[in-house]
Amino acid sequence: MALLNPANISAVRGGHALRVPRRGSESATAGAADGTGAGSAGPPRIGPLPENKVGQQVRVPKTAELVAAQLRRQIVRGELVEGDALPPEAVLMEQFGVSRPTLREAFRVLESEALISVRRGAHGGARVHTPDGQVAARYAGLVLEHRHTTLADVHTAHTLLEPAAVRLLATHHTDATLTALHTALTHPDPAHFHHQLLEHAGNQTLTMIAGMLRHILDTHTPPPHPAPHNHHDHTHLLDLIAHHDPDAADTHWRTHITTTPTQPPTIVLDLLGE
Repeated sequence: MALLNPANISAVRGGHALRVPRRGSESATAGAADGTGAGSAGPPRIGPLPENKVGQQVRVPKTAELVAAQLRRQIVRGELVEGDALPPEAVLMEQFGVSRPTLREAFRVLESEALISVRRGAHGGARVHTPDGQVAARYAGLVLEHRHTTLADVHTAHTLLEPAAVRLLATHHTDATLTALHTALTHPDPAHFHHQLLEHAGNQTLTMIAGMLRHILDTHTPPPHPAPHNHHDHTHLLDLIAHHDPDAADTHWRTHITTTPTQPPTIVLDLLGE
């Protein structure tokens, strides 16, 4: 584990506002620099700034935000990995050139993002956690609940992702991918096969969004009674994928989804009532 030494973090303190120089002081500086003098006649060489921009305040990030950004960057880049213990507070305070309250404020920012957990006491300290899709799923669920979204709405969005995944699989797949999908056919829950289609599509963004929606659905719907696999539809899909036929695979799977009664009840999400 290596902590980067941030440059000039200690130069910015407390989030003070920085004012943009007014037009007059700007021209005076320019005049002194080129020898024309601040009061020289004639129009200025630089046009006046729009009136609503003059003297506008520019927010300088607080030192705690800069410290949090530095640690966040190291976690996201993999320089700090799951379970790593951050150095003691005294070491970090010296390295970053900050006070204990500033460092603890930075820790609170990272804790709110679920990137670290902090335990107090003699055997405490800060431990690193890699970004987790479940945290994003929970926040997305709150946004959907605020919009009075139903479980059926979330389910529809999730199933609409599957044809896109099938098309990607039929366009470029590996033997290992096909083997994994054939193995998924033996799982007792047929939903597992659908999940594996999204997991092996080869598009990280699609996989993450699908995982978020699936987490929301799993959290708010009771476990269904496993239905039998539709082996004919599933194996035929794998044949179409193996033969690199994205159009036929897409059409086949859309038909399969629309004729499979798996729609959850039309009730509004309720995360706060968990």
